[in-house]
Amino acid sequence: MSSYFTDLAQQYIDGEWRPGTGSWDIIDFNPYDNEKLASITIATVDEVDAAYRAAERAQRQWAATNPYARRAVFEKALRLVEEREAEIGEAIVAELGGTRLKAAFELHLAKEFLREAVHLALAPEGRIIPSPVDGKENRVYRVPVGVVGVISPFNFPFLLSLKSVAPALALGNAVVLKPHQNTPIVGGTLVAKILEDAGLPGGLLNVVVTDIAEIGDAFIEHPVPKVISFTGSDKVGRHVATACAANFKRSVLELGGNSALVVLDDADVDYAVDAAVFSRFVHQGQVCMAANRVLVDRAVADEFTEKFVAKVSGLKVGDPRDPSTVIGPVINSSQADALSGVVEQALAEGATALVRGSVTDNLVEPSVLTGLPADSALLRQEVFGPVAFLVPFDGEEEAVRLVNDTPYGLSGAVHTGDVERGVNFAKRIDTGMFHVNDGTVHDEPIVPFGGEKHSGLGRLNGDTMLDAFTTQKWISVQHGRSGFPF
Repeated sequence: MSSYFTDLAQQYIDGEWRPGTGSWDIIDFNPYDNEKLASITIATVDEVDAAYRAAERAQRQWAATNPYARRAVFEKALRLVEEREAEIGEAIVAELGGTRLKAAFELHLAKEFLREAVHLALAPEGRIIPSPVDGKENRVYRVPVGVVGVISPFNFPFLLSLKSVAPALALGNAVVLKPHQNTPIVGGTLVAKILEDAGLPGGLLNVVVTDIAEIGDAFIEHPVPKVISFTGSDKVGRHVATACAANFKRSVLELGGNSALVVLDDADVDYAVDAAVFSRFVHQGQVCMAANRVLVDRAVADEFTEKFVAKVSGLKVGDPRDPSTVIGPVINSSQADALSGVVEQALAEGATALVRGSVTDNLVEPSVLTGLPADSALLRQEVFGPVAFLVPFDGEEEAVRLVNDTPYGLSGAVHTGDVERGVNFAKRIDTGMFHVNDGTVHDEPIVPFGGEKHSGLGRLNGDTMLDAFTTQKWISVQHGRSGFPF
């Protein structure tokens, strides 16, 4: 077991590693074998306050630090991740049941986002804007918002914590990070340790491992943070947005999805099968961009279905430490129970199971269902696990209607032999992202990432990080003398 789980099972506040003072512990389990990895006494409201106050104290000097010096911290952090890649990968496998493939995928993206943070340190630029008043000079400065609160999820915790934490810090802010209770090390204290070792001054990044049962809304309602960056479910995201609005904070919300992968009648069926299987079953389907629904034109439905079922049936389920495992455990037993319930509900509604996987502890084998009634709620909600719904359609118009018939609008993909047909199809879909002749699961460091409808507010990555974590300040200079009417 990685030493991370013994060394980093603490709170990290104001540059100090210390135990929480709450009355109970969060127990960190390996979801595959239920081995106890760590026990962390939770942070209280007082510690959340201490973390935000430390961030507030440290931030002004950090914002005044030469951006080239800030940049050096992220250059060092990148080198440390590269040096420690093997042990970080082991921690991903242990704490969240990620397969070896998934751990490598997450680490690859994490390094790319750290490279982008290096560039972001130098990205803010001011402007001089003309004035209708003689002698007036209008300067517009890009300045840090101050302190950012980050709430990260359990599915890609290392990546999705870094994805907000690193840019916010690079742009001159301080951060308080609250990782998910199921991934407190990989999504929280490990990030702090890497940045501490990279030379980030104490107080600029604080990690509080806690639970809303203990702190309520203290993390998001605290007066210090000006922006809350939240990644998680739309139900919780709605609450975060409401609390932020009531307290005049900005929220950046990366929420759930119900993405569709669409196979048109001129698609390369074999390639579409490969894309669909990856898009549904990568990391056990616990991905916001995963293809919940696979929509197939009836002209190719029989061929696609036969090949899709055959490929899914061959996916190896089991120990994520085994390099040949494709599907490891879901994050916890409540998630496994919920997925069993989804399959039972679908069958009760009249669906046919082309593949029906069994559930053993947190190992949920893949299921492929078809024939769900068109009005089924299951076709409109997010299913966070290895359950695929195959939906036949007749022609492009029906496909567009079905893809859009959901409250979500995160990602999606379409397969066709005509790229421009695919692009025109994509333009008609109400999503923040859509991919032609590819999978539904993509993230790149300089492309705007985010969703429409219930899938979120705002964008992350590249230049959009400036919108998320800085604000604009107008300073005017009157070089002559203004004339006043009285």
